[in-house]
Amino acid sequence: MTELNQLLVRRIKEGTVIDHIASGKAFNVIKTLNINGKDGNIVTVALNVPSTKKDKKDIIKVENKFLENDDTNKIALISPNATINIIKNYRVAEKRKIQVPDYISGIFKCSNINCISNEEKEIIPTIIVMDKTKIILKCKFCSRLIDINEIEEV
Repeated sequence: MTELNQLLVRRIKEGTVIDHIASGKAFNVIKTLNINGKDGNIVTVALNVPSTKKDKKDIIKVENKFLENDDTNKIALISPNATINIIKNYRVAEKRKIQVPDYISGIFKCSNINCISNEEKEIIPTIIVMDKTKIILKCKFCSRLIDINEIEEV
């Protein structure tokens, strides 16, 4: 890559870099993680960045925020090939490869408004991942197939 083609984005001292997000999916990740900038942390979003592994990718850098496992599970459904880098003192302290889980409980709700998991407070919504490659989802309670674009947070 020539110097003109390099990404010129400021390094972060502490925080999280979400890299290798599928091109065009960064804003879905931001919405799902409820990153809105109101906490005062600097958020950098790069869209359609040239990539050596894929044609293009998106990148998100969030200073002073460290993702939890629930956050990782949320990203897995949107962009299964993304990676999460935890940065401490300008260095990668931890590198996580995202893995699509078998199921996700208590994060997303079923898109069927008549589903018992949406009506009964004591029932924890559970989404089963039927196909990890194509990201085919199904509600544990009503068996409705759920489009990835239909999922909403609890």
